[in-house]
Amino acid sequence: MTVDDRFTQGLFRDPDENEPVGVRSEIVTGPVSDWATDFSHLEPEWAADPYPIIDDLRGRCPVAHTDRFGGGWLPTRYEDVAAVAYDTEQFSSRSIIMSNFRPPLELAPMGGSPPISSDPPFHHHARKLLLPAFTKTAVAKREEATRAYCHALIDALEGRAEVDVARDYAQHIPARVISDMLGFPPEDGPRFREFIETVLEGVNLPPEERVAGMDELFDYLLAQIRDHLDNPRDDLTTYLIDAEIFGQKLESAHVAGTMALLLIAGIDTTWSAIGASLWHLAKTPADRERLVSEPELLPTAMEEFLRAYAPVTMARLVKQDMHWNGVDMKADDWVLLSFPAANRDPAQFDRADEVVIDREVNRHVAFGLGIHRCVGSHLARMELRVALEVWLERVPRFSLVDPAAVTWATGQVRGPRSVPVRIDG
Repeated sequence: MTVDDRFTQGLFRDPDENEPVGVRSEIVTGPVSDWATDFSHLEPEWAADPYPIIDDLRGRCPVAHTDRFGGGWLPTRYEDVAAVAYDTEQFSSRSIIMSNFRPPLELAPMGGSPPISSDPPFHHHARKLLLPAFTKTAVAKREEATRAYCHALIDALEGRAEVDVARDYAQHIPARVISDMLGFPPEDGPRFREFIETVLEGVNLPPEERVAGMDELFDYLLAQIRDHLDNPRDDLTTYLIDAEIFGQKLESAHVAGTMALLLIAGIDTTWSAIGASLWHLAKTPADRERLVSEPELLPTAMEEFLRAYAPVTMARLVKQDMHWNGVDMKADDWVLLSFPAANRDPAQFDRADEVVIDREVNRHVAFGLGIHRCVGSHLARMELRVALEVWLERVPRFSLVDPAAVTWATGQVRGPRSVPVRIDG
């Protein structure tokens, strides 16, 4: 395998002019006039609490529209979200981040971050490559190290009356797990947060700044690939370098794109789920006390946290002009698949707007639907369960310092970025 430093040109640059392509430079943030016709998932009120907005839209306009981002749609009912997720004939996954950038059609069917950006039939082969690393058996082998790391993080907080459970605890756990899987230096964790902010929260940056941030991410990944080529070892990066599709080694763009997917999505989604669960327990003493006294209930409660605070919204691109469920979609319009909205649909879930930690029937879609359902769901569940088990064992009594001090990420992965809590003895 050879490493081509220029492979990212296919993602963001014209190979002849070395200029950004597919980038719409219009500003996409700012006050929303009407969420039904001008929605924006980057606004602070959406980040703080999107559910009242979603409930309103579901009641009066189940498929909202916006002219921002070059045009996009937001289904809010479970059945509509599911319909798009399963329909690979009319909706493409070549870009799953709604922004002012649309990758060129030439990137299909692989996309920039396979398999999540891949369309059939390529998607099947790209996903199949990853399955062995994320089976329940493979994930179980990582539980002991994950538990030890959670204890170490809490050890480092010893003696503090106030801590930030999002910044001091939740964000570090998936970063360590993913870096171990990929064979990255554990001390690089702080850099991963910068990459996440560039990819997921920086969608309205000027094109040249976004390109520069993506260049920095892929420069890092290429350096890791070179190091693994020189020093092969038993980790996921070496596995991807050696893997084959159709009897040929993966292209360098495929290897680095998949590494980017695992690094960004594998960290931020789980970080958000852990943080949101601890935020809920900090503000809901009855649920916290019950889980401390009934630890066997945690797996059930964990699924309810995933339903109620599902962090992930994916995007699709419309393949051709069409009339769909009462709206006229244009080719290359965005469609946001809000799994949080689907999980709060009262037509699908009883007491949908309540957090019921002993909910017995809970077919939530926090990990997505269809061919792109999260390949790392077993890993995410293990990390979330272990993080909560260790925290509740070591810190059984804690509460929010100030509810107004809690901040949430904007963009398509919603989770708390700061959750200051008081340790109550």
